[in-house]
Amino acid sequence: MAGENEDYYKKKERVVLATILVCASLAVASVLVTFTYFCYLRYKFSNRFKTQQKRIHHEEKATNFANIQIASERGLHIFTFKQLHSATCGFGKSNVIGHGAFGFVYRGVLQNGMKVAVKLMDQAGKQGDDEFTAEVELLGRLRSPYLLPLIGYCSESSRKLLVYEFMANGGLHEHLYPNKGNSRIVSSNLSWETRLRIALEAAKGLEYLHEHISPPVIHRDFKSSNILLDKNFHAKVSDFGLAKHGSEKAGGHVSTRVLGTQGYVAPEYALTGHLTTKSDVYSYGVVLLELLTGRVPVDMKRPSGEGVLVSWALPQLTDREKVGEIMDEGLEGQYSMKEVIQVAAIAAMCVQPEADYRPLMADVVQSLVPLVKNYRPSSKPSLS
Repeated sequence: MAGENEDYYKKKERVVLATILVCASLAVASVLVTFTYFCYLRYKFSNRFKTQQKRIHHEEKATNFANIQIASERGLHIFTFKQLHSATCGFGKSNVIGHGAFGFVYRGVLQNGMKVAVKLMDQAGKQGDDEFTAEVELLGRLRSPYLLPLIGYCSESSRKLLVYEFMANGGLHEHLYPNKGNSRIVSSNLSWETRLRIALEAAKGLEYLHEHISPPVIHRDFKSSNILLDKNFHAKVSDFGLAKHGSEKAGGHVSTRVLGTQGYVAPEYALTGHLTTKSDVYSYGVVLLELLTGRVPVDMKRPSGEGVLVSWALPQLTDREKVGEIMDEGLEGQYSMKEVIQVAAIAAMCVQPEADYRPLMADVVQSLVPLVKNYRPSSKPSLS
């Protein structure tokens, strides 16, 4: 009986041992299968990743080549970030010459000794990219002595920079309002004659955009800080980040979200989003008022009724008895009342609340030409 029990337990042990061995073998086999499948997937994904990287690399090379071709056709130079970093002394604070919603502008010197202004775009997101693209595409094909030339650009990953001709005397705004904000100007040295010439050259810049480009180009952010002055105080219109093509139909408009600077935006555009070349004419009229009065477009620190430049000045612009009272005191004795009355009449027409009553920029240019003494027109702009 004891022998039978012993045999029974031995058989049971062998069955259990066999079961354990089978389970262990199955587990090992399962691990091997899983490991093999993992290696297969890793190999497959590795090859796919390498293929994708090669495709991206080839696409980037093709895109860069296309960009270089386009830039060459447009006469633009493509800079590396390293080149511009060196040209601006590492974007040092001492080289900052301007600042706006887009970022900082730096003075720079290229390896060939050419002085440039480098705009470092720091506005993240789609709007910043759109403004960068708009300037490159637009200025790459525009040719006018009254527009600030774009020399080239840099676009490396998120780094986007624009390189312009250097304008030694900065923006009109800082000359009209010395000792305000970050202005480097101690006192305004803009004579009446210089102001008239600036007004004419800025008008010619807008005339070129409106009349010589098809479809017309609407600047959409025309203001005194976007009129730059060279070493001889000749003016050029700058900053086309918000520029938009207008309607090809006479009197037509394009609908867009309202962008621009307070005090310069035309009322109908602010209310409806309907944008026309006459929107720029209104902005130009505001700048003309700045040149006449030496006042900023909006200053709510002034007495009641004088906070908004257009509202305060418009009733006096066509009154021969009162127009002299709105003039910049720094201009006293430099002008004749006949000239003031003529310029004031132009400004009054430009800032009319109804867009249809505003003149074309070509008419503004024709009205200003006789007032600018010894004016020698620059070479005729090429058409695009």
